[in-house]
Amino acid sequence: MQHFVSPDQPMKSIILPARSVLIQELPARAKEPFSSTISSDEHAAEISSWIDHKTTAYPSTNYPYEFQLILRGSKDGFSPQTFWNICHGHTGTVVIIKVKGIDEILGGYNPLMWDNTKNDTYMHTNDSFIFSLKNGNIQNSILSRVATPQYALHYYGKGGQNSVGPNFGGGSFYMSSSVSDFTMNNESYSGLNSERYEKQIRTPSNFSIVDYEVFKVNKKIT
Repeated sequence: MQHFVSPDQPMKSIILPARSVLIQELPARAKEPFSSTISSDEHAAEISSWIDHKTTAYPSTNYPYEFQLILRGSKDGFSPQTFWNICHGHTGTVVIIKVKGIDEILGGYNPLMWDNTKNDTYMHTNDSFIFSLKNGNIQNSILSRVATPQYALHYYGKGGQNSVGPNFGGGSFYMSSSVSDFTMNNESYSGLNSERYEKQIRTPSNFSIVDYEVFKVNKKIT
């Protein structure tokens, strides 16, 4: 059936109801989990407090940083060169390692950018530190801040990157392997080198590792 509008009749307007706009609320952003297989939320809270120079640790349920996993040895490999390749360009990172044969967790914080284009260069910072974390057999964590900022970290050239990974203080705490696998020999070391860090984080000796992780530490968005 067809309908015609007479030209002599006024056109009635049809007013549609106002259009409702549906605004979908996004869920609150969930806290990123601390995805370490070596350490815990308690450790992450403690490291966060050290970064912020707090005298007491943040609660393990509420600390102001997210720890973004960059490298895990058991997934990415234990070659020193792998460390330099993957961590190149990242700033504000924490290295955490599990010592083989002894119930120890060691690590270090570097606020600077890792750079694999440097050629055997010492890096200056006032904010790096190394540490030993408490666990089942270790009663208390040990924090050791940089004492000689101009020697805070040692970045290796292409030749050195084949055998040495992160090196804090040029010898205070470093990961090393002449066979290009941190788990294969006892060449990593922690001691006290020319007092470039405040204190020893373990009895000076060489060691091998079970696994290690590198996290980029990001301020949480609130």
